[in-house]
Amino acid sequence: MLRFDIAPVCANAYRLQATMSFVIAAIYLFTPYKWVSLLLAFGGLLRGFVSPHKCLSYKLFAGLTGKFGLAKLQNAGSKMFADKIAGIAGTAMFVTWVLDSGVGMIPAWAILVFAFIDLSTGFCAACWAYLAWYKLRAA
Repeated sequence: MLRFDIAPVCANAYRLQATMSFVIAAIYLFTPYKWVSLLLAFGGLLRGFVSPHKCLSYKLFAGLTGKFGLAKLQNAGSKMFADKIAGIAGTAMFVTWVLDSGVGMIPAWAILVFAFIDLSTGFCAACWAYLAWYKLRAA
């Protein structure tokens, strides 16, 4: 469902956001600093359930892309869906770390792989799934 109640978001700022998600997942997987998953959870839940425009990192990245003339606006709905997935994955990563379980490695690897695909090619798998779902429902 397209979101017209929220201003469009900058797709290139979201590529920078994917870079942050990639870095957080890599830190989680390859260092003892598992607490960084809390950053992924908080940012994803804020952007996904409240508004991307309330998130400081999105504001920074949108400002940078705008300053360099790289702003490319798109509807916020699919990106907010992707953020909800990232927020839930980050929450799962953090909670399983607190509970001393290795299950958090599964969403961490998924974030690492899909964030890398997004930052390197611009293809957002969650956005694609979001649009495919609504096209399927409309048919």
